[in-house]
Amino acid sequence: LAPLRQPWRSPGEPQALFSLPAPRWPVECEVIPETIEHIEWVPPKPEPFCPPMGQEQALCTLGEEQGTIVYHSSPVLQGSCFTRARVGGAPGPLSSPAAPLEGPQDTTLLFESRFESGNLQKAIKVGPYEYVLMLRPDLYTAKHTQWFYFRVQNTRQEPLYRFTIANMAKPKSLYGQGLRPLFYSQQDAQSCGIGWRRVGTDVCYYRGSAGEPPLFRLSWTMRFPHDGDTCFFAAGYPYTYSDLGRYLRALAADPARSRYCTVRALCHSLAGNTVPLLTITGPGGTAGKRAVVLSARVHPGESGGSWAMRGFLDFLLSPHEDAQLLRRLFVFKVVPMLNPDGVVVGNSRCSLAGRDPNRAYGKALPGSFPGVWHLRAMVQRELAEREVVLYCDFHGHSRKNNVFMYGCDGGGDGTGTRLRQRVFPLMLSKNAPDKFSFSSCKFQVQKSKEGTGRVSMWRLGVSHSYTLEVAFSGSTLAGRSSHFSVEDLESLGCLLCDTLLDFCDPAPTKLQQCLVEADALLQQRMGRGPGSGGSWSDVSPSELES
Repeated sequence: LAPLRQPWRSPGEPQALFSLPAPRWPVECEVIPETIEHIEWVPPKPEPFCPPMGQEQALCTLGEEQGTIVYHSSPVLQGSCFTRARVGGAPGPLSSPAAPLEGPQDTTLLFESRFESGNLQKAIKVGPYEYVLMLRPDLYTAKHTQWFYFRVQNTRQEPLYRFTIANMAKPKSLYGQGLRPLFYSQQDAQSCGIGWRRVGTDVCYYRGSAGEPPLFRLSWTMRFPHDGDTCFFAAGYPYTYSDLGRYLRALAADPARSRYCTVRALCHSLAGNTVPLLTITGPGGTAGKRAVVLSARVHPGESGGSWAMRGFLDFLLSPHEDAQLLRRLFVFKVVPMLNPDGVVVGNSRCSLAGRDPNRAYGKALPGSFPGVWHLRAMVQRELAEREVVLYCDFHGHSRKNNVFMYGCDGGGDGTGTRLRQRVFPLMLSKNAPDKFSFSSCKFQVQKSKEGTGRVSMWRLGVSHSYTLEVAFSGSTLAGRSSHFSVEDLESLGCLLCDTLLDFCDPAPTKLQQCLVEADALLQQRMGRGPGSGGSWSDVSPSELES
């Protein structure tokens, strides 16, 4: 473990101020000099899903050949590979990817995405207020177009605009079930304190091209709130590498919270960006304590995982009596951003190796997937010293509503062990009844998922190893039908802490109740009556979930 600009110290010792270095970019990437920051804001009431349009209602949008390219950022040559990085990206003067305005009466929008976590490759104007957009594939690949985050300027208040992203990769999406894009107005932020909010009418997700692989289209209409505004669109609430750096600086500057937390570099990414590791525990050191390991942002386009992780850290480092108890009982090892390179460049899924790091745990090499390799090695060291009671990897999900978990039921263990796999998610569903869906949880260990963090940690010996999936959209539970706010996402971290205390409660009442309930649910799923006493050792996980 390399020091992060500070010597090693035990939790409880004063922590010197430090900062993550400025983000390093591949030298092919142009980066504008402006710092992009947004205020935090919670809508006064939940933002409802929009009525989804059927495919038959999708308007026929003109293609690139019928329009004018008004923005085109130079793409990295596909088939190339990462070579080197530097702060600020490409050296030399910036190009001008946006077409210049012809005068004050020109209503063409000015697009920009060459900033941290930004993703937009091309904008084509196909009507006075209609644009076809193309996302940039993950760097050094030709696929994984899902995350978007870009700026528009030169807005007009009156017209109805239509935007169509024409190269979405996934056949199914929550945009077809009421999910709306996120929007940010700089004028509203400065004058009214309003931040990111959901916008869009006539939101539609449908198959576009007839080629192979097929591409899909996301289309929406909207009116801008002001003339001459600077606005942003995003697939999720952005949380950048620099946002994490600001959070860690504030943590180090807080004498109360930094007493319980050390921050070190787990490793450095391919581009040389730091992968931070937080160790959190209470006074008295680590002897005799069990460990809990958490990670997030192995997939850079799943930004909701970062907000849930921030909520977890905020609660765990607070003076709340439950937080004090957790710090007294456990040693927490937290990696809040496993794939900083992907986050910096605005990828959806991959690192700069051009592959999905969450399929590389089983055969990862430190030179290709340093974050994954060093996380796995760190867990191996922890297991040699103490029990790791829980591993949880925070993700986002683009096709299913609500929050849910994937666990590990290998099918070869006894009934009690297999039921226990389901207890932690069941407890979390009771603590978060308006967000967490136990019925959406899956426990089958598929061959295609052997390289994931969840399965890899389970194979190492972490008996309770989970992926926490947070919908890109929101909740349909407890009467809700609305998007998650940042406050909702952060609350998941607090609820995870509550559930960990329930799960590890020395009094067995809650655990026994959940074991009985999980058994009854599985009996019901298999068509057996309550208390039938059937053995689960002969029922495969795939049968249980079919």
